[in-house]
Amino acid sequence: MKLSLQGIRDKKQWEAKGYQLPQYDIEKMIAATKENPFWIHFGAGNLFRAFHANVVQNMLNNGDLDRGLVVAEGFDYEIVEKMYVPHDNLGIVATLKADGTIEKTVVASVAESLPLDSKNKVAYARLKDIFGKESFQMATFTITEKGYSLVNGKGEQLPDVMADFTVGPEKPESYMGKVTALLYARYKAGALPLAMVSTDNCSHNGDKLYAAVSAFAKAWVKNGKAEKGFVDYIDSDQVSFTWSMIDKITPRPDASVEAILREDGVEDLDPVITSKNTYVAPFVNAEETEYLVIEDDFPNGRPDLTKGGLMFTDRETVDKVEKMKVCTCLNPLHTCLAIYGCVLGYQKISDEMKDAELKKLVETVGYREGLPVVVNPGILDPKEFIDTVLNVRVPNPFMPDTPQRIATDTSQKLAIRFGETIKAYAESDQLEVASLKLIPLVFAGWLRYLMAVDDEGDTFELSPDPLLDTVRPYVAGFKLGEARELDEIEEALKPILENAKIFGVNLYEVGMAEKVCEYFKELTAGVGAVRATLKKYV
Repeated sequence: MKLSLQGIRDKKQWEAKGYQLPQYDIEKMIAATKENPFWIHFGAGNLFRAFHANVVQNMLNNGDLDRGLVVAEGFDYEIVEKMYVPHDNLGIVATLKADGTIEKTVVASVAESLPLDSKNKVAYARLKDIFGKESFQMATFTITEKGYSLVNGKGEQLPDVMADFTVGPEKPESYMGKVTALLYARYKAGALPLAMVSTDNCSHNGDKLYAAVSAFAKAWVKNGKAEKGFVDYIDSDQVSFTWSMIDKITPRPDASVEAILREDGVEDLDPVITSKNTYVAPFVNAEETEYLVIEDDFPNGRPDLTKGGLMFTDRETVDKVEKMKVCTCLNPLHTCLAIYGCVLGYQKISDEMKDAELKKLVETVGYREGLPVVVNPGILDPKEFIDTVLNVRVPNPFMPDTPQRIATDTSQKLAIRFGETIKAYAESDQLEVASLKLIPLVFAGWLRYLMAVDDEGDTFELSPDPLLDTVRPYVAGFKLGEARELDEIEEALKPILENAKIFGVNLYEVGMAEKVCEYFKELTAGVGAVRATLKKYV
């Protein structure tokens, strides 16, 4: 059983093993998509394959669409070269359900896969061609929050961005430079309408996309590299930068899932680790639950994607849904489990929900500390959302998600995941910041995590984070079991605690810094201190 267009022609063999195959004419879909593309997605990773591509697959199966997607990868071109091309753009989505069953689907909705590489003349010309098509309605993104950033962790402009500002849109090197150059090609083709839709898991994601594109447009106009009208086009009703809220857990392809597929007889499943250290496989494993709520602002129209389960609403509602999820009902709970899971030596998020202290920690942060300041968005109920997270999604033993994966880029997440709740308490007439007991324990836990020593006293590897080199020196002098006075701890940690970019607020100004230092002192008291502190306060 080969994962290729030729290989899936033997339908009986695949279906006998329980695989759901495409129910449409793939060649016809590819031809129609190439002729009149309507949707391109930037970011060829697991979330796209398990969610966006699967939504389109279902709609193609039901006859609600006759065209598929184009995917472009702008960070790691080897994903296209080594995973999409060898498998004719097919992928297997293994949906891991909480009842232990696995739904196996061969997804064929990707009509074209292209590297977003300005040095690749053929691919880049094709991307410009797509952006010049009247049929083209939307560009979506899953490139992670830092993909939109034009600066490094220290706030310094990235070298490739600086170079692109000067050189212009002909052969940009930076991700956002390349995206903006394609949008400039659409402007040159007649200022055609388009929706730019970030579906990344970050607050007001459309604004981050707009800020990056606008910065390039203004720099190019200023430097005489683009027509003045380009800035006006970006700011007009012809181009939208919609907000969205996305939620679906798609962890790294797991060896246990790979073993199941191999036993079925699927060949060539070997994962690839690219030169940029991206881990990709011909399959993705994902949870069943998924949400994508999008601001309904599509200047060139859109298909009825509600038939694929997507939800469209106004910006205000998207904002409420996003805050509900990111600031309270899911993401903060994940971060709690990630930080303490790493320090306590857990390898699976689901196993942490069997830990009495960790289970109580996330329940308290979610229901007691977070829920009081959540605004109900109407289309999703906050308490029901948390119920699903804590009772179905996170405890799912068949989801091979790890605290180490979720701990990635924690310094970039704390502000939105906890800072907004703290601000809401500070602004409330009925609530007091001082009543928050476990959110500061999570902050102290992160500082303890940065020591890269687990609760047994053994060293472990920290997950990637752009601020590690900035923040780790502040905890470098601390040793487990080494008694320190509170004022000494506070003096060492003050530069982090007063950094509002990290926590969303200056912890001194909201009266939380001392509490964090007290917790940190207890967490570093010696081997086993993390468990003891959790037992004491949770």
